Amino acid sequence: MLYSEIVMDHFRNPRNVGEIEDADGIGEVGNARCGDIMKMYIKVEEGRIADVKFKTFGCASAIASSSMATEMILGKTVEEAWDLTNLAVAQALDGLPPVKMHCSVLAEEAVHKAINDYRRRRGLEPWEEKSHDELVEGHRHHHG
Repeated sequence: MLYSEIVMDHFRNPRNVGEIEDADGIGEVGNARCGDIMKMYIKVEEGRIADVKFKTFGCASAIASSSMATEMILGKTVEEAWDLTNLAVAQALDGLPPVKMHCSVLAEEAVHKAINDYRRRRGLEPWEEKSHDELVEGHRHHHG
């Protein structure tokens, strides 16, 4: 399987690995079919993602997707972070093999779950999340 240089870099030297003890939001997602498990922690200050960490058990694409996603939402507002898409993650990684696109979907889901966890803890309505299959299907549809 061919991975881009960026994927390999984020796999070998993932950014923001670890956990945040007093996280404001935690999102855990997994895909039983491929065995990838992703856990994302966010710290929010004044409506912005002040810190973000992740722990991922999975393949190179899953680790690279988590790493890139954390880089992309750090410093952003909660709303901007919510808008992060799996396609944006994959593009930032200079593409993922089609069979590995679901890894970028997991990263999007983990961000959404962490943000909704944060919202729930603050007594706010959670935002609507798409299911994993909807996201994967949307991607397939998107690329015809």
